[in-house]
Amino acid sequence: MSIHSLTAKLLLVSVIVGLTGTAILAVLAATVTAGEFGDFMFRYRRSGLAELLADHYATNGTWEGLPREFSNRSLAGPSPRALGKAPFLSFLLVDNTGSVVVSGQGYQVGELVPEEGLSDGISIEVEGESVGELYLQSGAFDVGPAEQIFLRRVNFALAVGAIGGTAAAVVLGMVLARSLTKPLRELTAGARAVAAGELDTQVPVRSSDELGELAEAFNQMNADLATARDRRRQLTADVAHELRTPLSVILGHTEGIRDGVLEASAENLAIIHEEAQRLERLVEDLRILSLVESGELSLELGEYDPMALVEKTAASYRALAREKEIDLEVVSDGRELPTVRIDMDRMGQVLGNLVSNAVRHTPEGGSVILAAHAWTGGVEIQIKDSGAGIDPEDLPHIFERFYRADKSRQRDGAGSGLGLAIAKSLTEAHGGTIGAESQLGQGTTISLRIPKVA
Repeated sequence: MSIHSLTAKLLLVSVIVGLTGTAILAVLAATVTAGEFGDFMFRYRRSGLAELLADHYATNGTWEGLPREFSNRSLAGPSPRALGKAPFLSFLLVDNTGSVVVSGQGYQVGELVPEEGLSDGISIEVEGESVGELYLQSGAFDVGPAEQIFLRRVNFALAVGAIGGTAAAVVLGMVLARSLTKPLRELTAGARAVAAGELDTQVPVRSSDELGELAEAFNQMNADLATARDRRRQLTADVAHELRTPLSVILGHTEGIRDGVLEASAENLAIIHEEAQRLERLVEDLRILSLVESGELSLELGEYDPMALVEKTAASYRALAREKEIDLEVVSDGRELPTVRIDMDRMGQVLGNLVSNAVRHTPEGGSVILAAHAWTGGVEIQIKDSGAGIDPEDLPHIFERFYRADKSRQRDGAGSGLGLAIAKSLTEAHGGTIGAESQLGQGTTISLRIPKVA
């Protein structure tokens, strides 16, 4: 583990926090313990002294002779009978008349002590009757050897606890640091794998916190990159496939004419010209699609009546529909349509692609309907045909580049295979949406919605 790693830094932080907390607790515990123990011993010894004094009075019936008897007595020990292991400082004893019996705290024997002059005294009682008051200052007793041993043992126990707590903090900190940084190590390994081209790499999501969200975002990013890679590969393959056919036709005819196998007739030259136009359309469609998807396509927006767009598109394709004996009809609910803000040429290209598709895949004698009506957010334009319909498995993919729906919707060579993809991209560039509904044998309806002018 490197000292510069995040794991080491987290471990160091946990150790510092553990040491600081343990040291503070140890100091507080030692201070409080010493203080409480001192208070306890003071009260205990004061009670012992009071008991001795009470025994003296009970035996003698008077305080006379007390100073001489207590002149060399000590007051430390576990019981009143054992108050003889440490010297005590002076104390003040006052009889029940307020006269000083044993001098102390600035008062002399025989002097009267005012009631407000002292506080925190302890009453000395004999047979339930108060015979005097004992006054002793806090800390008047010296700490004896036994007490010193006890305090040393307490401090030693606190030190051992502090060391043990620090050791536990180190162990727990190491476990926690490695646990917290494990997702980051996995993400690092995953990022290196992605950098090496392994876009299918996924990392485990181990929690629902920020690290878990990061892992989910990383996995989603990889999935998106893998999808983009696959689409790029598929696009390359599709473009190569689309280019191969017209190029093969052009090469075949030009080589045939060069070798004298084919005549340089108007018919053969027309075939070459048609395939060249097909290549030109494919290149132009790819260029438009690339510009739209990169956001670089410039739109010349203006406010237009959507019905004018529908009528213009229908007029452009009526001749094609008439050739196939298809009825191309424009339908409106009669209500005034809201104005839309569009690039008239680009949206005309969208509707043209959709109507061209509908006419191309509608059998002779069928119908294609262009319908326009208002909806809450703007205008909805529908292109309905009476063709064979689209298989439900193909329907979600028809707006993808070069996607080939089987059978009835198979591209017949007249288009580039990018018409629906361009229609979707251009519609979305106008802030609109496009979708399709279809049932086999009942035709297809393409619906696009364009927002109205705010």
